[in-house]
Parts: sequence; C-alpha cells; structure tokens
Amino acid sequence: MFSGKNREKGSIESIMKSSIEKGKQVIRIEAEAVAALEQRIGESFANAVEAMYQCKGRIVVTGMGKSGIVARKIVATLNSTGTPSLFLHPSDAVHGDLGMVRKGDVVICVSKSGDTAELHNLIPLIKRMGVPVISMVGNPTSKLAQSSDVVLDISVKEEACPYDLAPTSSTTATLVLGDALAMALLEKRNFTIEEFALYHPGGNLGKRLLLKVEELMAQGNAVPKVKRDAPVRDTILEMTSKRLGATCVVDGDGKLIGIVTDGDLRRLLQKTTDVTLITAEMMMTTHPKTITSDILAAVALQEMEAHNITQLIVVDSGHRPIGMIHLHELVKAGLGGENQ
Repeated sequence: MFSGKNREKGSIESIMKSSIEKGKQVIRIEAEAVAALEQRIGESFANAVEAMYQCKGRIVVTGMGKSGIVARKIVATLNSTGTPSLFLHPSDAVHGDLGMVRKGDVVICVSKSGDTAELHNLIPLIKRMGVPVISMVGNPTSKLAQSSDVVLDISVKEEACPYDLAPTSSTTATLVLGDALAMALLEKRNFTIEEFALYHPGGNLGKRLLLKVEELMAQGNAVPKVKRDAPVRDTILEMTSKRLGATCVVDGDGKLIGIVTDGDLRRLLQKTTDVTLITAEMMMTTHPKTITSDILAAVALQEMEAHNITQLIVVDSGHRPIGMIHLHELVKAGLGGENQ
C-alpha cells in the first residue's frame, strides 16, 4: 500500500510527464505548419518579393491583434536588413494615420481569417492611392485575398491550442514567411555584411560587424620584435616588456619569419638548461598565423579559436609585422566568452 508521500510523488511525476508531452506536441504541430509552407513558395512569393524590390517608398505592414504583433516583427526584420518599413495599426489608419501611406509604398496586410473588418475598411482607401497590396492570409479565398494584388497563403492544418482558438501555429507560420520574404529580398538586393553593420552600430552585434583589427592591435614600439640571431635573454626581455606572450622574429629586411611564444620557451627549457648559444630562430615556430589590419576583429577571434592560439601577428603587404592582437583585447572589447 502506497503512503501519502508516495502518492504525492507519483502525482508530481504524472504532471511533469503530461507537461513534457504537451510541450513536444506543440512544437511538433508548429514545426509541421512551418514545413507545409515550403510547398507554397512559388510564383506568388516571387511576385511579392519583386513588388517589394521595386518599391520606391516604404513597406507598410498592417494587421490586428496577434497578426499585428507579428507584423511589427516583420517590420523590424525588414528595417534591419535595409528595407525601409513601418507598422500601421488598421484602426488608427482610418482615424488619421493613413497619411503614413504614400504613393510609391507597398502595403502588406496580415490576417489569419482574411475577414478582419478593420482591414476591409482600409483596403479601398489604399487602393485609391494606387498602392499595391500584398496579403498574407490563412484563407486564400477570403475578401482580403480577393482585394489584393498578391496573395500569400499562411493557412495551417491546426493551431497548437487544444481548442483551435489561440493563434499559435498560424502566427509562427506568418513569422517564418515574413522572414522568408526579408531574406529573399536581402539576397536580391545583394545586401552586404558592411551594410548590415550600418544598421546595427550598437551593442555586441555592432562590435562584431564594425570593429577592425587595427583598432585593437598593439602597434609601433608596442609590437614585440627580435632579429633571427637574438639570444634567448634578449628574446625573453622583449616578450616580457611588451606583455603579449610572444614576439615576432624577423629577417634582415624586417620580414616575418617566425614567432616565439611562452610555449616555445617552456619546450626549450624542457630540453636543455644551457641556452647560451640558442637564438630566436632556433626556437621559433615557423609560418605563424597572421592577419591584416583591415580584417574584422571578430574574424581574428575565430582564427584564434580555430587554431587554439592567443595572439595573431598583423602584417602589411610585404609580410612585415606592423602589429599584434591578443585574445585578451578581443575579450575586453566584448567579442569573446559570454559576449559573443
């Protein structure tokens, strides 16, 4: 016979199992809704992208309720990828905000039913301006769809809501299709990473896209550097004084031929304690990893992580060391660890 404690434990485990199963079911239903969208990417989708590409004004996205929330996210994605966009609330539009829409714009209407009254009131006014309308609707035969120039089908087999009421699968599908439009438009515009950086100047994202190696590297007299025939003592002094954990080794013309790191010194001392006749060239690592000053600092971090090193030598076009960038500087700049 189970005690009260055992019954309570069994009840908790049952509740947990039920929650886990429900969570998996919701994800499965929404994943199937998104997967079904792929089969509908065809001529209408291409026409929508072309209309947005040819737009001389702004992309105006509108929708009520949950559709309006998704519309705002679509606007944010478009703006961040170089397409000027704004959100228009359908109710506010008929009370003065319709002035936001101008000739040359493109309007995207988002509605699960396609029978949203506020959008129906808005469409004739937009049409009167000669502005093309793209509808993202769950009912391709709805009034909204019939009034639109381009129709994108966002219908879903079922909502994840057990009562098939709360928008779940439908809002996810709409969001994904909005992303698909934005990414197809981005590619059509040949939108570059440099342009992306201009729209994201703040925070860690901006740093990863804008910060160059030249802004963080040690340069001038701060760059550790010794000739190939430098004795161990001078090599150690150079590394210690510059505090970068390594020193460049150069030939008579000042060109880079190697690097001596803390690890190289340790390995040398494990082999011998008599370093009287040892030179930098004898203990250096040849063909060290290098980078140029105009490369993004985020790329320098990727190189260090890929090769498990803590510094990169910055060289000019003649393969002469003009700087050194250390992992610590990248971390301090917010590019490493938790800041990535």
